[in-house]
Amino acid sequence: MATIRKTITLTDKQDQWIKTQIAAGGFTNDSEYIRDLVRRDQEQNAQYTALKQAIQEGLDSGVSNKTVEEIWEEAEQRSKNKRE
Repeated sequence: MATIRKTITLTDKQDQWIKTQIAAGGFTNDSEYIRDLVRRDQEQNAQYTALKQAIQEGLDSGVSNKTVEEIWEEAEQRSKNKRE
């Protein structure tokens, strides 16, 4: 994978925070820390997008004629099937 060099501007407080994270042993340098933040932001965005899509699908499906108990049981079964 190609890498691109970027220049960013941080406050002293932000720079110190990054240095603290590196000193704690979680990262070896500034770039590694920033890349980790970007990866986590991408993952969070993907989860948010999936949640929005699921909510929209629920809204688009309309009102159900099933009881809450039936809906709950089906959801539990789907969850169980995903784990298997």
